[in-house]
Amino acid sequence: MKKSLIALAFGTLGLGIAEFVMMAILPYVAADLHISIPIAGHLISAYALGVCAGAPLLTLARKLPLKNILLGLVAIMMVGNIFASLSPNYWTMLVARFISGLPHGAYFGVASVVAEKLADKGKGSEAVSIMIAGMTIANLFG
Repeated sequence: MKKSLIALAFGTLGLGIAEFVMMAILPYVAADLHISIPIAGHLISAYALGVCAGAPLLTLARKLPLKNILLGLVAIMMVGNIFASLSPNYWTMLVARFISGLPHGAYFGVASVVAEKLADKGKGSEAVSIMIAGMTIANLFG
């Protein structure tokens, strides 16, 4: 197995954990931010809205090399998650969660194409499944 496919799988793992972990820690986040659990649930929705908004924005970067697009998407994911972890209040966390969701859909699209290109002849589907395995693991542990 190529190391680059493992790197793509770690990217999907990071996206998955960023998405799913909020569900597990929602009561603690609500208590820390002094808001109700239903209001804290908007933090999950903010991530989902970021996913919806982010994928179409990929068209702005279509002429860039795929590697640069992936690196940019990972950078946005990291900035959003760091911003969320340091959020002092609900509104900051809401914006950070939206930013964290922006690269989600675009990453899957670009990473699938990259995995296919990295694969040996006739092994494209296997390569994409290795990349997607990161999300499966995140679903189990997130």
